[in-house]
Amino acid sequence: MDRRTAMTEGHETPSVLLVEDSRIDVKIFERAAQSVALNARIEVASDGLEALERLRRLQRGQDPGPRPALIVLDLNMPNMTGFELLEAMRKDETLRDHLVFVMTTSAASADVQRAYELNVAGYMTKTSDFSDFRPKLKLLNDYLAQVDLPHPSQPAQV
Repeated sequence: MDRRTAMTEGHETPSVLLVEDSRIDVKIFERAAQSVALNARIEVASDGLEALERLRRLQRGQDPGPRPALIVLDLNMPNMTGFELLEAMRKDETLRDHLVFVMTTSAASADVQRAYELNVAGYMTKTSDFSDFRPKLKLLNDYLAQVDLPHPSQPAQV
């Protein structure tokens, strides 16, 4: 059974929204996800603006896809940075409860601090090396396997 359409205990496989502008990093993320048998469907947004629009469409029921179980967010992107997306999400009552993990090249302590102030679940630095992505994807897979999540096709109640 394909991991993108697998069912778990009668529920849809959770969805992960990867917000990443680098096509290379998207491919490496997908390869690493496959290597750890990530039990999630991966959706990709190429910048914060595209991600915000998608999340708002999902919330309004204008997109048939499920609500992401978690969001993996790069910080340095065109059009709308990861920080701008986080700020917009945290100000929006219908989006503020989304679970976000930052995965970025910045190891600057100011960026780490700011991200946690915006209530991210975790902050991970990355390189464009497959061996760097694999343990991070294993962590996300283990996380998804161990926590109770709302049903992915239903938006959170506010």
